[in-house]
Amino acid sequence: MSEHHTLTSTDSEETAAMGQDLGSVIEQALATLDLPSKVNLLSGARMFSLSDEPAIGLQEIVMSDGPSGVRGPLVVGGRVACLLPNATLIAQSWDLDVMREVGQILADEAEDQETHVVLGPTVNLHRTPLGGRLFECFSEDPVLTGHLGAAYVQSLQERGIAATPKHFLANEAETERTTVDSVVPEDALRELYLLPFQIMVEDARPWTIMASYNRINGTTATEHDELLNKVLKDEWGFDGLVISDWLATKTAVESANGGLDLVMPGPDTPWSRSLVAAVESGDVSEDTVDDHLRRLLRLASRVGAFDGSRSWTKELPRPDSPERREQLRRLAARSMAVLVNRANTLPLRKDSTERVVVIGRHGIDTVAQGGGSAIVRPPHVISAAKGIARALGEDRVTVVDGVQTRTQWLAANPELLRDPETGTRGARTRIFDKEGNLLGTRHLEVPELEISGESWASGASSIELSAELAIDKPARMMIGTRGAGNWDITVPGYRESIRTPFHDGPGGGFFRPKSHATPLDVEPGARITAITDAEHENRLIGLVAEPALRNSAAAIRDAVAAAADADVAVVVVGYTQEQETEGQDKNTLALPGDQDALVAAVAAVARRTVVVLNAATPVLMPWIADVDAVLFAGLPGQEAGDAIAAALTGDVEPAGRLVTTFPARDGQGPAWSVTPRGGKLPYSEGTGVGYRGWSTSAEKPLFWFGHGLGYTEWDYKSAEITSMERETVTSVRVSLSNVGDRTGTETVQVYRFPGDPSVPPRLIGWAQLHLEPGGQASIDVSCDPRAQRLWNSTAHRWDDITGGRIVIARGLGDVRLELAPTGREAMVAGTSKE
Repeated sequence: MSEHHTLTSTDSEETAAMGQDLGSVIEQALATLDLPSKVNLLSGARMFSLSDEPAIGLQEIVMSDGPSGVRGPLVVGGRVACLLPNATLIAQSWDLDVMREVGQILADEAEDQETHVVLGPTVNLHRTPLGGRLFECFSEDPVLTGHLGAAYVQSLQERGIAATPKHFLANEAETERTTVDSVVPEDALRELYLLPFQIMVEDARPWTIMASYNRINGTTATEHDELLNKVLKDEWGFDGLVISDWLATKTAVESANGGLDLVMPGPDTPWSRSLVAAVESGDVSEDTVDDHLRRLLRLASRVGAFDGSRSWTKELPRPDSPERREQLRRLAARSMAVLVNRANTLPLRKDSTERVVVIGRHGIDTVAQGGGSAIVRPPHVISAAKGIARALGEDRVTVVDGVQTRTQWLAANPELLRDPETGTRGARTRIFDKEGNLLGTRHLEVPELEISGESWASGASSIELSAELAIDKPARMMIGTRGAGNWDITVPGYRESIRTPFHDGPGGGFFRPKSHATPLDVEPGARITAITDAEHENRLIGLVAEPALRNSAAAIRDAVAAAADADVAVVVVGYTQEQETEGQDKNTLALPGDQDALVAAVAAVARRTVVVLNAATPVLMPWIADVDAVLFAGLPGQEAGDAIAAALTGDVEPAGRLVTTFPARDGQGPAWSVTPRGGKLPYSEGTGVGYRGWSTSAEKPLFWFGHGLGYTEWDYKSAEITSMERETVTSVRVSLSNVGDRTGTETVQVYRFPGDPSVPPRLIGWAQLHLEPGGQASIDVSCDPRAQRLWNSTAHRWDDITGGRIVIARGLGDVRLELAPTGREAMVAGTSKE
């Protein structure tokens, strides 16, 4: 864990290239600009960039979405980029070095794209497992989230690329996210939701922070004087730039006075329209505008866009280079978590002759990323089936498709299509004016096109997408379109006109596009042509073409027959971007479609059944008593299948520990609903989120936060408190040994249970060690004082926790040792250790 330290940097410590004090340079710049010029710089220039200003030497600043990869300015059809494992999977490593490695990869990608600001990490908490965007967030615990986020931020910014922790604040669900009022008790706000941001500000000094869409206790996040000015800037000393989420800003006076510094995107914003007038009328002080601009110029200096010092490194690993592929495979595999492993079913032996069948739609269409603004265009996605077959040998592995898992269709795999003009893989687009005159034509490497002010198709009246089917024999396929609009679809022998509506909310046209497809019997080379209007911008459109699935009964029948004939059945199931996406929450944790029935049927006949969960967040497992092993694989990124295979075979130990508590059924847990009532979403569980709330419940979860078996066994010998500051534990030493027969990595977790039983326990520290079989070691666990205090909502101050007990555990479902916080005597499972 990082150690807490006080923020001390000032502008006087940062110097511009000309040798002048940065503060002086900024003041000279402010004096140079008139009020309209200042205000112009405080709104975006375009969707993902800020204006330059030659009069003061300010260059354009470029931003990109990027929690799991640096996408660039286009949502689809942009450049190929590294697709990392998703945030919850990376967080399951519980490893700050892993987070620093992620930061370095993102910095490489940002440098290659000449991007100054990466819009991540996402550090909202997993308050309820129904949250649609949890895949993009680290965990349910504020201390784990804060320290992982700090390592990410430090690593990215040491390369001169700004990180942007988001979304500030209390944006734990997507339902009505632009208007909902998150009603959060003051103690929960301080102890849970503010704490990750506080840790990052104090330990890593992020250069920007993004304000969210929602309201917090009645006040919109972009206008929240108490949180932005008083807490973030004054109390914590944040000297960076507060930017709005995209299209979140609705006012000029309230947001400018409330602590927002930059409105995105631009150029047309409430500030560009009325902030000058607000200053001239006295509603906003010009000193306030100057403070916003100081922060923007400080950011510009830090990323090398103010003094012209930025140089971009170009000799970097490509997304599909062997070096990068091996790195991403390792990061994903080591973060996966073994949830169940009966009779040492895992790891699978590579030197065995046992026959393995890989079953499930997720086995051949492995989901590598969630939906929404975090999506990137990877060089490839390795399927689980392909990865397992490569690892074990294609002669040992057979593959059987599973049941349908999606209700919305994705754009076609480019391998299935040819450009009608060039014959090359992909599709063709043509754009027309109102009279039907051709304005332009272009080859599409992927059969999908963005329509926005940033895209090639901007300004067209109608758009045509076309492709020929690159199949080798007649087939029954789903043929159609993806994306909102009025469509005319033509295939030989078939024509259809449809209207596909938008999804509601910001980015609905981009991030949750609806689709339409019809099962058709088609011939090789059949041409698909789809024409749509270009009336609405800010959406994506694409062609759908994929093999039609049989019904569930037939798919399950084939899976059962294959499982009965194999030695091991690996069933790959999970969520899709319909469940794990920005802008939409889940309504159940059940696997979509008939996947549960598929697992149960296979488990009933297979000699051994291994379930691979291709999902980022908790799922229900009604079949869990009937399977032999469960690997929680997350959304593993572009090397998904090879990473899953590495974890299943033990080439890389899946040493991950869960970052979210898994309920056993829908409705369980301290917090569940994501649906506002009358526009309000009460955080009525207070500070009892996740394992904190479960610890006081009569019901027990399916799996605790922190759970993960790895591939070896650990014996915890003893523990002692080695450092305290008054009542606060700052260091614990734990001695343990690897008593299994494989080398492994252990995550030693330290929790504090306060003396008052009404106050929930909390994680206060963790550490990791790597030991060979028979190895013994002692490890010092640094414990964060910020987790060992309670917010006094009456006096509005922090009070230290007193008394209670210190618990050393592998998750609260597997407690190994206990200590009194005022003594040195270790306890084992509640019994004194002699």
